[in-house]
Amino acid sequence: MITIVKTPYREQEEAIRAIRDEVFVREQQVPPDLEHDGLDSGACHVLALDQGRPVGTGRVLEDGHIGRIAVLHEYRHRGIATRLVETLIVQAQSQGCTRVWLASQCQATRLYEKLGFVSDGDVFQEAGIDHIKMSRELSDLEP
Repeated sequence: MITIVKTPYREQEEAIRAIRDEVFVREQQVPPDLEHDGLDSGACHVLALDQGRPVGTGRVLEDGHIGRIAVLHEYRHRGIATRLVETLIVQAQSQGCTRVWLASQCQATRLYEKLGFVSDGDVFQEAGIDHIKMSRELSDLEP
């Protein structure tokens, strides 16, 4: 059974970095200096755990920027990314955000559209991967 937990970065840094390094650096060839952007210590992080084993992660910054959603290959297509993002949306609202936003890889936009995000702007390249900015107002959530 997969559980989603909030965690301070410093307590789970090794697990968070291991997942993101596997997904972004190794699989997607994102340069490590772009992946490790120095914003982690100020973010709220979530981990997806399979019987205690970290298998997915994501973060939300104080301004409502959701990012670094990563799920290990063997755990994809099980709804884990959706649950991570849902948890981060609730966290953003509890932080006082009225809107969340992200830079979605174009191949992942359907996931975010299903969660109420809408595209905002043109496709752009980040680390050689097509992205598009997406956002969602949080007025539709209960406080």
